Amino acid sequence: MKFKEFGFSAEVLDGLDAMRFEDATPVQEQTIPVIMQGNDLIACAQTGTGKTAAYLLPVLNELVTRHPVGVTTLVLVPTRELAMQIDQQLEGFSYFLPVSSISVYGGNDAGLWDRQKNAILQGVSVIVATPGRLIQHISMGYVSMLSLKHLILDEADRMLDMGFHDDIMQIVNTLPKERQTLLFSATMPPKIRDLARKLLVNPKEINIAISKPAEGILQAAYLVYDTQKISLINSLLQGKDVNSVVIFSSTKLKVKEIHRSLRQNGLNAAAIHSDLEQAEREEVMRNFRNRKIQILVATDIIARGIDVDGIDLVINFDVPNDAEDYVHRVGRTARAKSTGVALTFINDKDQFEFSMIEKLIDTQIYKVPLPEGFEPGPEYKPGTRKIGRGFKRGGHAPGKKEDGGRKKFFNRKKSS
Repeated sequence: MKFKEFGFSAEVLDGLDAMRFEDATPVQEQTIPVIMQGNDLIACAQTGTGKTAAYLLPVLNELVTRHPVGVTTLVLVPTRELAMQIDQQLEGFSYFLPVSSISVYGGNDAGLWDRQKNAILQGVSVIVATPGRLIQHISMGYVSMLSLKHLILDEADRMLDMGFHDDIMQIVNTLPKERQTLLFSATMPPKIRDLARKLLVNPKEINIAISKPAEGILQAAYLVYDTQKISLINSLLQGKDVNSVVIFSSTKLKVKEIHRSLRQNGLNAAAIHSDLEQAEREEVMRNFRNRKIQILVATDIIARGIDVDGIDLVINFDVPNDAEDYVHRVGRTARAKSTGVALTFINDKDQFEFSMIEKLIDTQIYKVPLPEGFEPGPEYKPGTRKIGRGFKRGGHAPGKKEDGGRKKFFNRKKSS
């Protein structure tokens, strides 16, 4: 379906043309008409499906056609990175529109609070905010939500996982009861259903490819001991024709260790983790987007919500603890209609967790032999789960058959 078929105003279509948006994704095709009809909506859609545009475009279309005054739209998100990303997309879509916005999030920058406060006082149409920071501004008495028409919760499951339920409800109590509420979530556990019952009125419900990696992702895994992991990363990346790589690790200590090793081996890498100041993290992400940095080593701080085009390879240095997090991590590659590779390192302790990932995505992921020169890794025996010195039996779903074509993967060499 083409964007011009939704009935958007000429100004909105001009912005889409400037950004070269022509064909709607499935989530956009299904949700935009529902939102334009004024319905509340609960949508289950993973990262990378185009959900941000799915809710921004109909809201912007209403703003430009009705010319409301004051804060009309509030987008609540779990992280500052996602707030910044949405605000950037909003600026692009509204380039030809008389619409102003501000992203509201925490940070140690002394001038950040004042910039957010001044923007709110001067008047903005859209606020994109993390719950905690917005509550701080609301408590100062200068945030008026009396004209609010749209409340949007993006990555609602992540917000609840991070403990924002009470903050969300505190914010909602300051909003008009007559409003349109849109809830987007990558998963739909009971706690999301409970939240939806509290906030939404007779919502329409849409589910898009729940918990499935994009079709363009070539997935594979290595069976490897922890002591082999860093050497394996260096072996995989040195001399390979891969322009943009994200490596996820579970802790910032491991991120620092991986980053240090890559730099020592002459690879163009940077790290992003919670020890960095916000300005430093923004600079790292800017350099990565601009391809000044080839390899980004990160904790899960950016596993969701960071939109970077053209990522060739995602490496899970550790198996994600949550099977859903695997989908979000590997979703950093193969955005929209592109392709990419996702690799996971499985040690002897994490095999049961990886089998749960295979069960979730209904795919048995090909296990790549270690490169020449490496000692053999552990055997893949996910039927038992190690807990301390004992073992717990665990079910293992075989999933689909292995794809033999994956055996050829990652043989690309840099052209001389």
